[in-house]
Amino acid sequence: MRIDPPPPAAGAARGQPPLFARFRGALALLLGRRPPLLQVAALCRREGPAGTEMLLMTSLDTGRWVLPKGWPMRGRSLAGAALREAWEEAGVVGSAAPDPVGSYLYFKRRTGGYVQRVEVKVFPVRVRRMDKHFPERGRRRLVWLPLAEAAARVEEEGLRELLMTLAAPEQPLAGGVVRP
Repeated sequence: MRIDPPPPAAGAARGQPPLFARFRGALALLLGRRPPLLQVAALCRREGPAGTEMLLMTSLDTGRWVLPKGWPMRGRSLAGAALREAWEEAGVVGSAAPDPVGSYLYFKRRTGGYVQRVEVKVFPVRVRRMDKHFPERGRRRLVWLPLAEAAARVEEEGLRELLMTLAAPEQPLAGGVVRP
Protein backbone atom coordinates (compact mmCIF):
# COMPACT_ATOMS: atom_id res chain seq x y z
CA MET A 1 0.00 0.00 0.00
CA ARG A 2 1.36 3.39 -0.98
CA ILE A 3 0.79 6.43 1.22
CA ASP A 4 1.15 9.76 -0.51
CA PRO A 5 2.11 12.59 1.85
CA PRO A 6 0.53 16.02 1.39
CA PRO A 7 2.20 18.31 -1.15
CA PRO A 8 5.13 20.39 0.15
CA ALA A 9 3.15 23.61 -0.17
CA ALA A 10 0.85 22.51 2.70
CA GLY A 11 3.69 22.69 5.20
CA ALA A 12 5.47 25.58 3.56
CA ALA A 13 2.35 27.73 4.03
CA ARG A 14 2.84 27.39 7.79
CA GLY A 15 6.54 28.24 7.56
CA GLN A 16 7.72 24.62 7.88
CA PRO A 17 10.39 23.17 5.62
CA PRO A 18 8.81 21.06 2.82
CA LEU A 19 10.53 17.83 3.94
CA PHE A 20 9.21 18.22 7.52
CA ALA A 21 5.69 18.91 6.21
CA ARG A 22 5.76 15.74 4.08
CA PHE A 23 7.07 13.65 6.99
CA ARG A 24 4.43 15.07 9.35
CA GLY A 25 1.66 14.39 6.83
CA ALA A 26 2.79 10.80 6.26
CA LEU A 27 3.10 10.21 10.00
CA ALA A 28 -0.39 11.61 10.61
CA LEU A 29 -1.81 9.26 7.99
CA LEU A 30 -0.10 6.29 9.60
CA LEU A 31 -1.11 7.16 13.15
CA GLY A 32 -4.67 7.96 12.14
CA ARG A 33 -5.13 4.40 10.94
CA ARG A 34 -3.93 2.71 14.10
CA PRO A 35 -6.64 0.96 16.09
CA PRO A 36 -7.42 2.47 19.49
CA LEU A 37 -5.97 1.00 22.67
CA LEU A 38 -8.42 -0.86 24.92
CA GLN A 39 -9.44 -0.02 28.49
CA VAL A 40 -12.27 -1.36 30.65
CA ALA A 41 -14.55 0.58 32.97
CA ALA A 42 -17.03 -0.32 35.68
CA LEU A 43 -20.49 1.23 35.71
CA CYS A 44 -21.13 0.62 39.42
CA ARG A 45 -24.78 0.80 40.46
CA ARG A 46 -26.83 0.41 43.59
CA GLU A 47 -30.35 1.08 44.77
CA GLY A 48 -30.53 4.37 46.64
CA PRO A 49 -33.34 6.35 48.27
CA ALA A 50 -34.35 7.91 44.93
CA GLY A 51 -33.89 4.76 42.81
CA THR A 52 -30.89 3.41 40.94
CA GLU A 53 -27.67 5.36 41.49
CA MET A 54 -24.26 5.05 39.86
CA LEU A 55 -20.79 5.77 41.16
CA LEU A 56 -18.60 8.55 39.81
CA MET A 57 -15.15 9.37 41.10
CA THR A 58 -12.53 11.99 40.38
CA SER A 59 -9.54 11.23 38.19
CA LEU A 60 -6.12 11.40 39.84
CA ASP A 61 -4.62 13.93 37.45
CA THR A 62 -7.31 16.53 36.64
CA GLY A 63 -10.06 15.85 39.16
CA ARG A 64 -12.70 15.41 36.46
CA TRP A 65 -15.59 12.97 37.09
CA VAL A 66 -15.00 9.51 35.61
CA LEU A 67 -15.87 5.82 36.02
CA PRO A 68 -13.38 3.42 37.60
CA LYS A 69 -11.31 2.22 34.63
CA GLY A 70 -8.02 0.69 33.66
CA TRP A 71 -6.18 -1.66 31.34
CA PRO A 72 -7.09 -5.30 30.68
CA MET A 73 -5.31 -7.70 33.05
CA ARG A 74 -3.60 -10.98 32.26
CA GLY A 75 -5.59 -13.87 33.71
CA ARG A 76 -8.85 -11.91 34.02
CA SER A 77 -11.76 -11.43 31.67
CA LEU A 78 -12.46 -7.84 30.59
CA ALA A 79 -15.41 -7.75 33.02
CA GLY A 80 -13.17 -9.15 35.77
CA ALA A 81 -10.56 -6.46 35.10
CA ALA A 82 -13.25 -3.75 35.28
CA LEU A 83 -14.44 -5.16 38.62
CA ARG A 84 -10.87 -5.24 39.96
CA GLU A 85 -10.34 -1.59 38.93
CA ALA A 86 -13.57 -0.64 40.73
CA TRP A 87 -12.23 -2.23 43.93
CA GLU A 88 -8.73 -0.73 43.64
CA GLU A 89 -9.98 2.79 42.87
CA ALA A 90 -13.21 2.99 44.88
CA GLY A 91 -13.51 -0.05 47.18
CA VAL A 92 -16.40 -1.58 45.24
CA VAL A 93 -17.29 -5.21 46.04
CA GLY A 94 -19.90 -6.76 43.76
CA SER A 95 -20.45 -8.64 40.54
CA ALA A 96 -19.95 -7.59 36.93
CA ALA A 97 -21.98 -8.54 33.88
CA PRO A 98 -19.87 -10.52 31.39
CA ASP A 99 -20.89 -8.29 28.46
CA PRO A 100 -20.37 -4.52 28.16
CA VAL A 101 -23.37 -2.17 28.01
CA GLY A 102 -21.48 -0.03 25.54
CA SER A 103 -18.20 1.68 24.83
CA TYR A 104 -16.82 5.13 24.15
CA LEU A 105 -13.65 6.68 22.72
CA TYR A 106 -11.42 9.26 24.35
CA PHE A 107 -7.94 10.66 23.82
CA LYS A 108 -5.39 9.79 26.50
CA ARG A 109 -2.51 12.22 26.91
CA ARG A 110 0.74 10.34 27.48
CA THR A 111 4.07 11.52 28.87
CA GLY A 112 5.64 14.06 26.54
CA GLY A 113 2.29 15.24 25.17
CA TYR A 114 1.72 12.22 22.93
CA VAL A 115 -2.01 11.53 22.50
CA GLN A 116 -3.53 8.08 21.89
CA ARG A 117 -7.08 7.06 21.04
CA VAL A 118 -8.53 4.68 23.61
CA GLU A 119 -11.73 2.65 23.39
CA VAL A 120 -13.29 1.99 26.79
CA LYS A 121 -15.67 -0.97 27.14
CA VAL A 122 -18.11 -0.31 30.01
CA PHE A 123 -19.30 -3.23 32.15
CA PRO A 124 -22.23 -2.90 34.58
CA VAL A 125 -21.34 -3.78 38.17
CA ARG A 126 -23.95 -4.57 40.80
CA VAL A 127 -22.50 -3.26 44.08
CA ARG A 128 -22.97 -5.41 47.19
CA ARG A 129 -20.86 -3.28 49.53
CA MET A 130 -18.05 -0.75 49.68
CA ASP A 131 -14.79 -1.72 51.39
CA LYS A 132 -13.28 0.84 53.76
CA HIS A 133 -9.73 -0.17 52.89
CA PHE A 134 -8.58 -0.30 49.25
CA PRO A 135 -5.39 0.76 47.39
CA GLU A 136 -6.45 4.27 46.25
CA ARG A 137 -8.42 5.22 49.37
CA GLY A 138 -8.23 8.95 50.07
CA ARG A 139 -6.87 9.83 46.61
CA ARG A 140 -10.24 10.36 44.91
CA ARG A 141 -13.66 11.81 45.71
CA LEU A 142 -16.59 9.43 45.27
CA VAL A 143 -20.24 10.32 44.66
CA TRP A 144 -23.43 8.30 44.02
CA LEU A 145 -25.86 9.91 41.54
CA PRO A 146 -28.83 9.02 39.32
CA LEU A 147 -27.62 8.20 35.77
CA ALA A 148 -28.90 11.42 34.19
CA GLU A 149 -27.27 13.59 36.87
CA ALA A 150 -24.01 11.62 36.56
CA ALA A 151 -24.06 12.16 32.79
CA ALA A 152 -24.32 15.91 33.34
CA ARG A 153 -21.13 15.90 35.49
CA VAL A 154 -18.98 13.91 33.06
CA GLU A 155 -16.73 15.89 30.70
CA GLU A 156 -15.82 13.09 28.26
CA GLU A 157 -18.39 13.41 25.49
CA GLY A 158 -18.54 9.71 24.57
CA LEU A 159 -19.08 8.66 28.18
CA ARG A 160 -21.74 11.35 28.67
CA GLU A 161 -23.62 10.11 25.57
CA LEU A 162 -23.45 6.50 26.79
CA LEU A 163 -24.79 7.47 30.23
CA MET A 164 -27.61 9.53 28.70
CA THR A 165 -28.59 6.53 26.56
CA LEU A 166 -28.57 4.24 29.59
CA ALA A 167 -30.60 6.77 31.60
CA ALA A 168 -33.48 6.46 29.11
CA PRO A 169 -36.32 4.46 30.74
CA GLU A 170 -36.36 1.77 28.04
CA GLN A 171 -32.65 0.89 28.54
CA PRO A 172 -32.25 -1.71 31.32
CA LEU A 173 -28.72 -2.51 32.47
CA ALA A 174 -27.47 -6.06 31.94
CA GLY A 175 -27.39 -8.25 35.02
CA GLY A 176 -25.11 -11.26 34.41
CA VAL A 177 -22.45 -12.11 36.97
CA VAL A 178 -18.64 -12.19 36.93
CA ARG A 179 -16.76 -12.35 40.21
CA PRO A 180 -13.10 -11.35 40.65
